[in-house]
Amino acid sequence: MESQNNVTEFVFLGLWENTQIELLLCFLFLLCYLAVLMGNFIILLTIACSHLIEQPMYYFLCHLSLMDIFFNSAVVPRLIRDLAAERKNISYNNCMTQLFTVHLLAGVEILILVSMAFDRYVAIIKPLHYTVIMNRQRCNTLIFMAWGLAFWHSISLLLMVLNLPFCGPNQINHYMCDVKPLLKLVCKDIHVVSILAIVNSGMVVIVVFLVLVASYINILYTLRTRSSAGQRKALSTCSSHIMVVVLFFVPCMYTYALPAESENKDKEISVFYTVITPILNPLIYTLRNTEMKTTMQKVCSQIKVNKVIFLVLQILYFQHIYH
Repeated sequence: MESQNNVTEFVFLGLWENTQIELLLCFLFLLCYLAVLMGNFIILLTIACSHLIEQPMYYFLCHLSLMDIFFNSAVVPRLIRDLAAERKNISYNNCMTQLFTVHLLAGVEILILVSMAFDRYVAIIKPLHYTVIMNRQRCNTLIFMAWGLAFWHSISLLLMVLNLPFCGPNQINHYMCDVKPLLKLVCKDIHVVSILAIVNSGMVVIVVFLVLVASYINILYTLRTRSSAGQRKALSTCSSHIMVVVLFFVPCMYTYALPAESENKDKEISVFYTVITPILNPLIYTLRNTEMKTTMQKVCSQIKVNKVIFLVLQILYFQHIYH
């Protein structure tokens, strides 16, 4: 593929072309990355070590936390390195790899959010059939479908970019390899390709967002007939999901629904779904969820008890060896 191009590497212009600001951002993004790892790892540990893993909603939340970790790790560590580096370069092959990985993981995350919305829809609209419809086999099928559709989306986007000629400028006005900033470096008319990119990414995001909004409106409409206790419980769960959906989808729609030729704040807006949303997800799903907080406390106490038992056994073991 490289024979078609004169470009063997790209250079990121970064978020801001100011050394002092970038050093400050480097420190802030490092803290953000550690917070993402810690917050999502706590969610994974809490769900995996408790009865919550048996419930479809938390089963999907477990996968969502994994996607947050993977997606954040595909972008932020290189961003941190580049913020501290004098030259922000990336090879052509690594750039294409990042493009594919970011869209694959983001696609899986979007479809997991759809699965979570479907789960809440069934739980509230058809509560008597919930356990039959949302069995573990169907949950696994939804996860596999998410990976399959996301792979199709990302591989089609990658193949489209691989067939484009890069024959001159190699400075990407961004902090990661994404389709729109790359299209601006192509040395041919990109009108048709830009439309294909919008259809592949932008329109898909908009359609999925509208489907999610419609499902939550239907859920909220149905809650009118429920008891006040049932309404509070359902609203608490649904409001968390809606917050995550809005925080993730709105910046994505702004980024991918506009043509590549337009001048906008893509790289600044993309910080919301690459850095900020993965931090907020654990907070939204734990601080607003009483069941999650209670289970988290139980798991923590169990871990402490297990540590104490392990230390006692160690002491007894070494005493036995000594005697």
